[in-house]
Amino acid sequence: MATPMKGQVCVVTGASRGIGCGIALQLCKAGATVYITGRHLDTLQATAQEAQSLGGRCVPVVCDSSQESEVRSLFEQVDREQQGRLDVLVNNAYAGVQTILNTKNKAFWETPASMWDDINNVGLRGHYLCSVYGARLMVPAGRGLIVVISSPGGLQYMFNVPYGVGKAACDRLAADCAHELRRHGVSYVSLWPGLVQTELLKEHMAKEEASQDPLVKQFKPYFSSAETTEMSGKCVVALATDPDILSLSGKVLPSCDLARRYGLRDVDGRPVQDYLSLSSIVSNVSGLGWLSSYLPSFLRVPKWIIALYTSKF
Repeated sequence: MATPMKGQVCVVTGASRGIGCGIALQLCKAGATVYITGRHLDTLQATAQEAQSLGGRCVPVVCDSSQESEVRSLFEQVDREQQGRLDVLVNNAYAGVQTILNTKNKAFWETPASMWDDINNVGLRGHYLCSVYGARLMVPAGRGLIVVISSPGGLQYMFNVPYGVGKAACDRLAADCAHELRRHGVSYVSLWPGLVQTELLKEHMAKEEASQDPLVKQFKPYFSSAETTEMSGKCVVALATDPDILSLSGKVLPSCDLARRYGLRDVDGRPVQDYLSLSSIVSNVSGLGWLSSYLPSFLRVPKWIIALYTSKF
């Protein structure tokens, strides 16, 4: 088994389940030592056990990313145990999924103002905290990669106001941190997974009462072809082992683009759904869905058109 990341040290936040777990599994499979964080030791230990069965080493650390003291302690532990080495940091922790599901179809003024904190204390502020302490280990070494998990919700309206603002801020976090880190040889990118078959979404989709949920109706036709949680991990491994990674620093990187760049398939052998293809986008336009089946899959919407469509000027 190839271990291209043997000897490398990684931190993945929010890795008890979902995308974070999938990333940890793939990093361990690549031979890395991976520190994983979450709020519950039992689920972290389960992830660590599964990850180590694939290779590498997995260290579970209970850490609430919204608490600076706990974030500081995490990176002090990495510094102490790995002689200051940190190669990859993945800012994935997110505490807002259940809040989003509980408040769907409500306008921002109809929900508690505290929803902002529920979604963005961990999923934005926590990412910044981890970036600060992670960069303090990477900059002296003159190398490293930081990945923040974001989504197309940073480009157009999705779910609710705090979600979209938080994701847009994650993309800007990557761009601005990359600007300051570049001269030190450290890269920072924003990764956009597609629709992902996380445990929480699977549970929600399976609920009988969810059958009338507009969100379920929107995603259900695509869920069987959605990405596994480990697809994001394959993307992170490819980025971490790319000798030209600095050329991508500061950019938003959709998983479907990375699959094309690195020749990746999902862990079950399926091709990655190209949500930037013209047929995929047309299929979501009311009244034009029928047209998507006539469009070849290789036709993609140019990035400049997407940027123009979402321009605020």
